[in-house]
Amino acid sequence: MTLRTLENAIVRLLKERPFYGEFILNLHRVPVTAAQPLGVTIRDGSPLLCVNEQGFDDLLPSAQEALLEHCVKHLLHLHMARRKERNRHCWDICCDLAINQTISGMPGGSVMPADFKVADGLAAEEYYSLLVPKFDIGNLSGEGLGDAAADSGSGTGPEDLGEHLHNCGTADDHACWEESDSTPLRLAEEMVRNITREARNKCDGEVPPEIRSLVDSLLRPSAIPWRQILRQFVATAGRVGRRSTWQREHRRFQHNVPGTRKRHRLNLLVGVDVSDSTNILELRESFAKELMNIAAGRDTRITVLYANSRIQRVESFSGENLHAVSYHGGGFTDLRPVFEYAKTMSPLPAAIIYLTDGFGEAPEKMDFPTLWVLTSDGEQPVPWGVVLRMEA
Repeated sequence: MTLRTLENAIVRLLKERPFYGEFILNLHRVPVTAAQPLGVTIRDGSPLLCVNEQGFDDLLPSAQEALLEHCVKHLLHLHMARRKERNRHCWDICCDLAINQTISGMPGGSVMPADFKVADGLAAEEYYSLLVPKFDIGNLSGEGLGDAAADSGSGTGPEDLGEHLHNCGTADDHACWEESDSTPLRLAEEMVRNITREARNKCDGEVPPEIRSLVDSLLRPSAIPWRQILRQFVATAGRVGRRSTWQREHRRFQHNVPGTRKRHRLNLLVGVDVSDSTNILELRESFAKELMNIAAGRDTRITVLYANSRIQRVESFSGENLHAVSYHGGGFTDLRPVFEYAKTMSPLPAAIIYLTDGFGEAPEKMDFPTLWVLTSDGEQPVPWGVVLRMEA
């Protein structure tokens, strides 16, 4: 589809608000006949910009740019994927309330928080919880406002907020959001993250201040309960073995031969980056303590490698005698020696856990399940492996 008016609007946006312009260039454009001039959605993992050529051409240039920015913000917030079981019409309006206040030049009639006497700066979910309980939402198949009459003296009438919400419309097309149901939320998040990263890089890192924190949170994994993730990872890494026991009847020979019982054998390789960035005793102690708690009471073997550009020290622990070592190696970091050492172990480790800032060379691929335990400012060095960000 070629649309000179749209192209001109994107060029203006690239000059005045380059991040939004670069973001729009990554969206696939499809022509539509919807009542609204623009819409944005996700179809099978791909972002779509739905354009009504005539409707868009009829807008003022400032409104065209504002509506393009509006669509970008819907995608950044993944509004189309966060509706869940909420009423569609109410959710659509609340999503517009959350972003319209930050955009100048929106087309006339665009909803604003002041229209509903609610504060600026809230998320769509917060507007939904404030506004939707004030009226009867009916069922989820229609607009859901119902026709329930209010008790005398309640003040419900044409000017009631619920009635106002019923009469409101969205500045862009939200009917196309139904297509986003075909895309899992995690895939949608990764798609938006990739577009955001590319747009930011092409703008030399310049991001509008009103979305800077949102972009940072997309591009940097948020703080997570690292202890829980570490436990889940280790739980899946335990190898299954068998041992004889008279407490279980043998399936074939009954009580004449001892039965067998499965046992989980935990054999882990732990890498500890000893460069300056991870030389934090509290961090290492917290990490070692959690590993000790996980390993307690299990048939456990943990090999710990302290390394920077090469392996500086090797220690092995069994059971509950794991402890932290404040070993300072300095120098630059090369993550590859730990993985090379893993290949020489017998038996091979069930998994590798690496405490590091991630700044260093790493293998292009690895067969061992790997958990990157990154410092607060660290970066994942390679695409493979599971990442958690640790806070002591």
